Amino acid sequence: MRIANVKTWLVEGIKYNWTLVKIEAEDGAYGWGEATNWPGSPLVEAACQYVGEFIVGQDTSRIDFIWTKIYRDMNWLGQAGPLLSAVSAMDIALWDLKGKKLGAPVYELLGGAYRKRIQLYANYWFIDGGHTPDDYARQAQETIARGFSALKMDPFAHVSYWYGENLSDNNGLTEDQKLLAVEIVKAVADAVGPTVPIAIETHAFLNGPTAVEMAKRLSEIKFNCMWYEEPAPPEFPDAIAEIRGKIPMPVCVGERLHSRFMVRSILEKRACDILMPDITRCGGISELRKIANLAEVYNVPIAPHNPNGPLSTIASAHVMSTIPNFFRQEFMLKDVPWRDTCLSHPLPIEGGDFVLSERPGLGFDVDEKELERHPGLRRPPEGRSFYI
Repeated sequence: MRIANVKTWLVEGIKYNWTLVKIEAEDGAYGWGEATNWPGSPLVEAACQYVGEFIVGQDTSRIDFIWTKIYRDMNWLGQAGPLLSAVSAMDIALWDLKGKKLGAPVYELLGGAYRKRIQLYANYWFIDGGHTPDDYARQAQETIARGFSALKMDPFAHVSYWYGENLSDNNGLTEDQKLLAVEIVKAVADAVGPTVPIAIETHAFLNGPTAVEMAKRLSEIKFNCMWYEEPAPPEFPDAIAEIRGKIPMPVCVGERLHSRFMVRSILEKRACDILMPDITRCGGISELRKIANLAEVYNVPIAPHNPNGPLSTIASAHVMSTIPNFFRQEFMLKDVPWRDTCLSHPLPIEGGDFVLSERPGLGFDVDEKELERHPGLRRPPEGRSFYI
């Protein structure tokens, strides 16, 4: 059966727009995918619309062929960015469609489940208060009380990083900002105790010396560090590997590595302890699983990045169900209320786990009218930086 139509939606999320895609076959069957990336989600939406027109008429069953055709025919646009997000959405939607047609969950089509409970770690649990140690500590306790057993946060958030605005030195952070970051991590660690792993996010915005310095200063707290995330941008794999050798924390990278071709150098250089590809950026279900297989060769576990919409959470869980080297999956704890109301079933979160069902495809349908009631912003809010 051939692809008849591809539709796109830009939907408001808690942090940024979701970009959702629906692929319709000639016989009326359909599947849902997601391409969420940010900033620049209107660019991603436009890429989905263009790629959607490009694949109309293709056989819906030839998922890998379609992936490869888009990637190779449009490779002049580069190996990352809106194109790969569009490929991701198409791939996820085609797997969903195939599962629904065959009456089987996607995880069964991928070889069957190692596990049907996908352990999550909480992100975006800290947004109800200010950037203070007390507010972080209170919300961390509330999150653990809800059953989540690991947390992620950026203790360096709401600063100018290395853009040079209002900084008193050239290391990327003022001394007051460094002290505040340490105080926040210590407050959270004291609040949740030594058994709760805490991931430290840097968003790849600290320069090299500052990234090393802060890792060492934070390690003096002796908290349960799950990982130190993106200590350098992905275009510098040698620098990431060098920093990893200098700091007493595991290193996690991958959210900006779009496809297995970009992941390879990170693995070859032993630049990370944990890999965190994002299913809406790296090429969808097919590519996330290939990346996981490649990482297995290097004995590196997978913890998928997922600050996205609900379909990203669902699709990532299906892939993580089927690989031996799964570690944890990211989950946006606090989100818009329509994250569940736009779905045929609320996200099945139990005790900090995502619990997979035996429903076919991804196991969910989407309410198009609910999506239309929450259109995404097509411009950044006036006067707002993308990262603040």
